[in-house]
Amino acid sequence: MSPKATRSLGLALAISAAATSVHAQDKGSVHLAYVEWSSTVASTNVVRAVLEQAGYEVETSALSAAAMWQSVASGDADALLAGWLPTTHEDYYARLQDQLVDAGVNLDGTKLGLAVPADSEVNSIDELNEHADQFNGEIIGIDPGAGLMRLTEEVVDAYELDLDLRTGSGATMTAALGSAIDRGEPIVVTTWTPHWMFARWDLKYLEDPQGVYGGAEQIHTIVRQGLEEDMPEAYAILENFEWTTEMMGEVMLMNQEDDTDPYENAQKWVEDNQDVVKEWLGEA
Repeated sequence: MSPKATRSLGLALAISAAATSVHAQDKGSVHLAYVEWSSTVASTNVVRAVLEQAGYEVETSALSAAAMWQSVASGDADALLAGWLPTTHEDYYARLQDQLVDAGVNLDGTKLGLAVPADSEVNSIDELNEHADQFNGEIIGIDPGAGLMRLTEEVVDAYELDLDLRTGSGATMTAALGSAIDRGEPIVVTTWTPHWMFARWDLKYLEDPQGVYGGAEQIHTIVRQGLEEDMPEAYAILENFEWTTEMMGEVMLMNQEDDTDPYENAQKWVEDNQDVVKEWLGEA
């Protein structure tokens, strides 16, 4: 190729890149709020990568569950991908629903409950009192504001458990679980599906004869009022976003690898699953 042709090609590529950049900037920025649960980290980063593929700039903010919901209700954030309904986030939704828009279900097949190592002799919540000493008289919980914790408090009352519910976070719960399993010690934790812990360790849910935890839940995409009018294409992508527990599990497992970045993992998953992504983009 001649020097002149090379310069022409370079100029054309530069113009094209500049046009793409301007096009992306013209679409604006989408702000996603999330809570640092492994499932939500996976979904938020995947949606970020998809929105960026569509030409949007994307900002993300890690918040507590309560602050995440409030940020979307107030319009400080545009959307959240972690609306566990009808139970886990029932309190937040009931209080803020008039300031929000439910853009639909993005994942089916969730579950809440108490889990123990699979080799535990305990199989049901109503057996816990007999073995309370094994568990140091405690249930390892997560964020104090989570609906799962409120339900577990009801479980403690309903089954008259002689175990204290310890608050913490998703990260402290899994750390305690991993340490107990490494030492071969009994432990009972509050948990949910989908979660990477079930792929890493051999666990089982305790039966709930009284049905306090209820049935399966769904994870909803919740957006601020006015988003559909302000950014109809971005809203459509958020509304179209729906995946399976298996898909989410792939990303969550990638995120558990050492020295790995959830955003880079999401970009790779999006690149490898363009058939699904095109459906979310409305191109299929």
